[in-house]
Amino acid sequence: MQLLALAPYGWSDRWAALLAEHPGCAPARVVRHDGSGLLLATADGIVAAPLTRRLDPPPTVGDWIACEGTEPVAVLERSSLLTRRAAEGDFSQALAANVDLVLLVCGLDRPVKAGRLARAATLAWDAGATPVVVLTKALRTLETEAARDAVVAELAESSPTLRVLVTSAKEGLGLEPLRDLARDKTVTMLGESGAGKSSLLNALTGEESATIGAVREGDAKGRHTTTTRELYVLPTGGTLIDSPGIRSVGLWVDPDAVDATYEDIDELATGCKFANCEHDSEPSCAVRDAVDAGTLLESRLDGWRALHREAEAGALRAMPHEKRRRDKQPARVPKEAQKRKGR
Repeated sequence: MQLLALAPYGWSDRWAALLAEHPGCAPARVVRHDGSGLLLATADGIVAAPLTRRLDPPPTVGDWIACEGTEPVAVLERSSLLTRRAAEGDFSQALAANVDLVLLVCGLDRPVKAGRLARAATLAWDAGATPVVVLTKALRTLETEAARDAVVAELAESSPTLRVLVTSAKEGLGLEPLRDLARDKTVTMLGESGAGKSSLLNALTGEESATIGAVREGDAKGRHTTTTRELYVLPTGGTLIDSPGIRSVGLWVDPDAVDATYEDIDELATGCKFANCEHDSEPSCAVRDAVDAGTLLESRLDGWRALHREAEAGALRAMPHEKRRRDKQPARVPKEAQKRKGR
């Protein structure tokens, strides 16, 4: 019965079965990683736990941990792991574990870039999570509903496979659909500094959980008001992992995740004459035919090519130890995650 205290953090029969592989251990979920230690949600409340032994894989926010007392001794097998290519080298950086939904947060006080959205969506699909675009600051940036609809229509053309929600956190616009989408899931956010992630967090938790920083008037960029990843319980059910803004979205993904992001191109490709068609100069290419007919944007095909090249190059550069680490992770099934869209 004591474990019911962990239900708001997502404790389920799945985690109980995995914990049973560690007799005598108690469960905990990583709320924050402080370098040399973890902040853990346990059946007895939030506790600080030093990392006294090396865990494989290294824990990250969102992980479920087996503990001997309050000492972390093992990371339970993850259901998903959101990663990106680290800015300082050819290896992956863990962003959040056991994530179901990734909110791609874009402020309407700056250009909404389809290419950046595609990159972030690819990270989500690669993790086995579902990406959703959340446009913020709508009422402070766009004066009319027609103006908001025009932005959504433009995104529907440039990023047709992504669901889009329009919000304005301080004014309460669009929050109920977002709460419904997040209910009973683990959610995280990707977006630049100043995009409105902290305001969304405060609106969804119902508390001043995060400090909100000002943005520069010249380019709408913000300071990093969030400096560490942290997991919060949502009062409507589910958890939300807040994270610092990221300037670059480096890919460290399976090329199949790119096809999941460009599902429309992937479906068109089934009509190509050659199974390995690159949609360039090959004869009887259904994708090129769609571009020529005006039903597929040339820029979208260019984006597919660019991300495929980057994903394939990253796979070739991967060090042997990184390949072994990825092999230990659950199979990544972006197309299965796609099937869960809207559930």
